[in-house]
Amino acid sequence: METIRIDILNPKAKALLKDLANLELIRIRKEKPTTDFFELLKKFRSKADKVPSLEEITLEVEAVRKARYEK
Repeated sequence: METIRIDILNPKAKALLKDLANLELIRIRKEKPTTDFFELLKKFRSKADKVPSLEEITLEVEAVRKARYEK
């Protein structure tokens, strides 16, 4: 099975795709909408000067965990 993503430019094409689905030649699935979290990540990444290293990420996670457990 091969999966492809297409953009439908003409409503007639959608009708043709539905006909193919009715003949069980293809299956139409809607994509899951992107979440706000992914949009937020894209926004942060576009403004970042550099990508943090794994060590920097680990240090930040450990600092947050430490602060949480000290309460």
